Amino acid sequence: MAPKDLERDARLAAKLRENLRRRKTQARAQDIAPDQADPALPKEPPAG
Repeated sequence: MAPKDLERDARLAAKLRENLRRRKTQARAQDIAPDQADPALPKEPPAG
């Protein structure tokens, strides 16, 4: 493998690890306080 390929592989691996850590943190936060999170959509339609 060429040196550029190894550098690219290392960068991609680092980004993947960073993304995995971020997703794990987000998942833990949702598990801890699911009722405290803002809902994406309101449960009731607006009156009017």
